[in-house]
Amino acid sequence: FWGQVKKYLRDNCDYTFDTLKKNMPLALASVSINTIRLWQHRMFRWMEAYRSGLTTRDARLRVKQFSSARYKSHRRVPETVARVFD
Repeated sequence: FWGQVKKYLRDNCDYTFDTLKKNMPLALASVSINTIRLWQHRMFRWMEAYRSGLTTRDARLRVKQFSSARYKSHRRVPETVARVFD
């Protein structure tokens, strides 16, 4: 989310503070609400992992459980993904 905002600002800047102030609302508006919600959910998972007392490494593993697709084989495409291309 913030990466997209920063890219927009870099692409549309003349390195003055006034331009930054003018472009910030436009940069925030350029990110879709779906992307913002995905990052919000991911941050909630991090906060919950730390609240439960996990170490940094264990928290990373817990968050990864929810955010990564699991494939049983590197030679096969899951049925749900294959249906998208049919």
